[in-house]
Amino acid sequence: MMFLAEMSGNIAVGLAATGGAIGVGLAALGAAGAIGRNPGSFGLVFTTALLGMALSEGLAILVFFVVGR
Repeated sequence: MMFLAEMSGNIAVGLAATGGAIGVGLAALGAAGAIGRNPGSFGLVFTTALLGMALSEGLAILVFFVVGR
């Protein structure tokens, strides 16, 4: 029975990591498209995209440590 509890925790961490990776990919895709359409907005778009990527990865790392324990 202990094996199932460990396996479900690993599945949750894997899903959280997958969600974080998808979030970072979508943020980068949107930023690249926005900068491609309007190169003059590079600074604002880049800063906002980096902030979104950091929050997405931070949430994935938080889940890794909280669920992993």
